[in-house]
Amino acid sequence: MSKKFPLIKPNILESICEVVADTSKGLTGSELSKAILDAKMKDINPEMTKWKRLYNSCVEVQNRTGYSNNILTLIQKSYHPSRFLKDKQTFEERRSELNEVLSFIGLKLSDNGKYNPVVKSETISDAQQRATSLLKKLEDRNVHPHVLEFCKSELLQENYFHAVFEATKSVADKIRQLTGLTDDGNSLVVTTFNVNNPILRINDLSNETKKSEQKGFSNLLTGFFGMFRNTTAHAPRIHWTIEEPDALDIMTMASMLHRRIDNAERV
Repeated sequence: MSKKFPLIKPNILESICEVVADTSKGLTGSELSKAILDAKMKDINPEMTKWKRLYNSCVEVQNRTGYSNNILTLIQKSYHPSRFLKDKQTFEERRSELNEVLSFIGLKLSDNGKYNPVVKSETISDAQQRATSLLKKLEDRNVHPHVLEFCKSELLQENYFHAVFEATKSVADKIRQLTGLTDDGNSLVVTTFNVNNPILRINDLSNETKKSEQKGFSNLLTGFFGMFRNTTAHAPRIHWTIEEPDALDIMTMASMLHRRIDNAERV
C-alpha cells in the first residue's frame, strides 16, 4: 500500500482481531501464522488464544511503524476472493461481518478484495446499517426460507437484479415439485390453478368468493412471473435497474406466494 493509514484504536482493533481469528469461522492457527508472516508482522505470543495473539502482533506493528498498513494488508490477504473460490457464501458472510467493524475506520472491503472508503461510523447502528446485507433485512421480515435458499449468494453480494430473478424461479420450482409438471410461466400457472380443473387449490372452491380468490391468486402469479421473471430473464441488467427497496418488496411478495402454495391442497 502506498498510502499510509492511521493507527487503529485499540477497541476497534480488538473487534477486528476477534472477527479475523474467530474460533469457528476465522483463520486456523496455521493460517494465522502464515498471515502474520506474510504481512511482515511479528508473532509475539504464538501460544495465546488466536485473537489475542493476533491483537498483540497488531499492537506491536502499529507501535513500531506508526501506521496500520501491515494490519490492513493481513486482512486483505486473508480475505482475498481467490481463497474462497469453492465457498463464495462463506466469503460474503465473513466479509459482511468484517465490514461492520471496518466502517468505524472509514473502510469497506469490496468483493474484489480491495478497500473502498466509506463514511466513518460513529455508532453501532451506523455500522450495522452500512454492513447489513439485503439477506439480513429479508431475514428480519421473516421471508420464506425457500426464497433465501435460492438466492443466498446473490443476496450476500447485494446483487438485486439476479436475486430477484432467483426468487421468482424459486416459486416456479415449488409449483413444479408439487405438481410434477415441467411447464413454466403462464402455462404452469394456468394448468395448476385452473379454477374448473385445478391441480392445486388454495381453498375448497365451494362458492364464488373462494373461486374468485383462486382466480385472483392465479392472476397474481401470472403477473409476478410476467413482470419480474420474464423481464430479468431477457432484459440486460444495465437496462433494468432494481434498487434495494424494490428488491425487498419483490422478494417479500415471493415469500407470500410460497406460503400460500405451501398451504394449497393437491386435488
